[in-house]
Amino acid sequence: MSRIVTVAAAQLGPIQKADSRESVVARMIALMEQAKAKGATFIVYPELALTTFFPRWYHENRAEADHWFEATMPSPATQPLFDKAKALGMAMSFGYAELTPDGHHFNTSILVDKTGKIVGKYRKIHLPGHVDYDTSRSHQHLEKRYFEPGDLGWPVWEFEGGLMGMAICNDRRWPETYRVMGLQGVEMVVLGFNTPSVNAQRGDEKIEDRMFHHRLSCQSGAYQNATWVVAVAKAGDEDGHHCMGGTLIVDPNGKIVGEIDHEDDGILVHACDLDATIFGKETIFDFKRHRRVEHYGLITERVGVGAPLGK
Repeated sequence: MSRIVTVAAAQLGPIQKADSRESVVARMIALMEQAKAKGATFIVYPELALTTFFPRWYHENRAEADHWFEATMPSPATQPLFDKAKALGMAMSFGYAELTPDGHHFNTSILVDKTGKIVGKYRKIHLPGHVDYDTSRSHQHLEKRYFEPGDLGWPVWEFEGGLMGMAICNDRRWPETYRVMGLQGVEMVVLGFNTPSVNAQRGDEKIEDRMFHHRLSCQSGAYQNATWVVAVAKAGDEDGHHCMGGTLIVDPNGKIVGEIDHEDDGILVHACDLDATIFGKETIFDFKRHRRVEHYGLITERVGVGAPLGK
């Protein structure tokens, strides 16, 4: 018998610096209601869903960025989202900037079950960008200034009748992200992203190239681990800075089964059969039969490129 999870990939259009948390939560609730009307039982929102993509703004004193962070979750501003999810019987995942009680800063995503309980947390590991203001870039991308690398690894949870994992934005470009979850049998990876439409260090790499790399990363991760991938964008012009869209759902064969073709608030709903992951996991990507870990040492021994092993 098939195991169907009807997912709504809930893209958010631009969020400006002046927009309140309450106004964004109202938009998220509106998308949730649309998703419920279309039969979805699980809704996925983007990275940093509650705010603008603030790492583009430089503060000499990094603590001046703390107002973008959530010290509690749910917070008073986000409680209505949790209440609506519980009322509708909707599971959800979304990203936010997390400030821990002991003062640590993470780019975080959570899994919330249909009762409104947080049952999973992931903290972004592959932080892109830089620490200090860089005059050579067309725009700043200061995630390394405002966030610490995640410290929770890539767990996989039993969730919505299957095995669920999370990643965030730049994580999708790294095969290790998917493989660590693949080795736990992951059947669906959900990830949010905020991706500038132009490369800050290569001006001729515009949105067409960025979208190509985005799709390639999600499709290869899905195929090579026989898993569904649900990738959700925050898109559009935020205070003069443009983020690309590209919200999409990829099946376990690496095929895109749906994609949003605009940069506004919107949902993409798809009934994902988790049993569609079985064939790939039992054949070409049967890790137990085919992996040769004795030859993979460099993957964990080296951080950067070193000397070749050949004579």
